[in-house]
Amino acid sequence: MSQGENALAASEGEQSSEVAGTVPDNAAEPASAGESKAVTGEPIETDDGLDQPDDVVAGDDVEEVSLADLEQEGEIAADYVEGLLDVADLDGDIDMDVEGDRAVVSVVGATLDELVGDHGEVLDALQELTRLAVHRQTGARTRLMLDIGGYRARRRADLSELGATVANEVKRTGEAKALAAMNAFERKIVHDAVAAAGLRSESEGIDPNRRVVVLPVG
Repeated sequence: MSQGENALAASEGEQSSEVAGTVPDNAAEPASAGESKAVTGEPIETDDGLDQPDDVVAGDDVEEVSLADLEQEGEIAADYVEGLLDVADLDGDIDMDVEGDRAVVSVVGATLDELVGDHGEVLDALQELTRLAVHRQTGARTRLMLDIGGYRARRRADLSELGATVANEVKRTGEAKALAAMNAFERKIVHDAVAAAGLRSESEGIDPNRRVVVLPVG
């Protein structure tokens, strides 16, 4: 592990201790009212919005947020991420934006693969820490998204293409198809792509092994 990674890990541990107890542990994800069987014979849960990658606290009511609130979240998150980069002695420019009903903070201008990790696992952990830091200051849940080196943008494009390709395959064969396990951010992208292709998809299993199942018409 590099010196920068060691410093970042130490900083993450300190921040996790500070925010412990600020946000309760995520509740178990509820099953939909109408469970069905497909592919593996195990219960399939319709996502109905549960596959949003943005829920800090499961079961919380979604509150309307203003543009000013989202900009404030972005500023808090940017300061927090900048502090992490300084501690880890890593370079990178920080961009802030608002997309729909979420703030987006991106670290750009540098190759920071160690902050993305395999399949984005390190990035997901950093995003959670950043959300907790925002929650600590605002007292409100946040749907903030953190991106590093354009990883999420590239992943979105790849998964949109995958969803469209699998939807066409299911249309041709008439058989349901289960995809590899994905996180909530990734599943939501696939669901959207499948819907755009005119088919229906559901999610099966429990995180971290929850996966999208694309279903044929009828």
